[in-house]
Amino acid sequence: MRALFSIFPLLVIPVAIYNIMAFAGGGDPVAIEGSERVLAGLTDELNASIMSVPMISGVTWTLTNGAVLLMLGLLFLFLEILKSTSTGTATIMNHAVSMILFIVCLIEFLLIADFATSIFFILTIMTLLDVLAGVVVTIVSARRDFAVGEGFGG
Repeated sequence: MRALFSIFPLLVIPVAIYNIMAFAGGGDPVAIEGSERVLAGLTDELNASIMSVPMISGVTWTLTNGAVLLMLGLLFLFLEILKSTSTGTATIMNHAVSMILFIVCLIEFLLIADFATSIFFILTIMTLLDVLAGVVVTIVSARRDFAVGEGFGG
């Protein structure tokens, strides 16, 4: 079970939640203001308020579904970067699966109308950062392990 957890990129979870929201409750693009097209159902669902908190400054801070999805993505991105500090085979497989996830997100963003939102774009950038940061951290960790191993053996 631990090996499966090491290979499985955690950013799949917020991307899957967005996919469920888009395919289950997404709306058809609606023409507004000439040629501009917006998504009625999905945009309303992402902008739906979960809670509102009055602030000392006098304004009301509103937490939306889209903001919660982005916070979840940031949490999982942090955990992915922590996971990438190991130098095993499972970590390399994790980077490969993360790259596949990024490619799927990019294709969805470019080709499917329900995915052309700022929230999904930020999730796509998070998957790209997962791939880039993961590979860089793994390479630096592997170089350090190699250098320490040479120092003791030579």
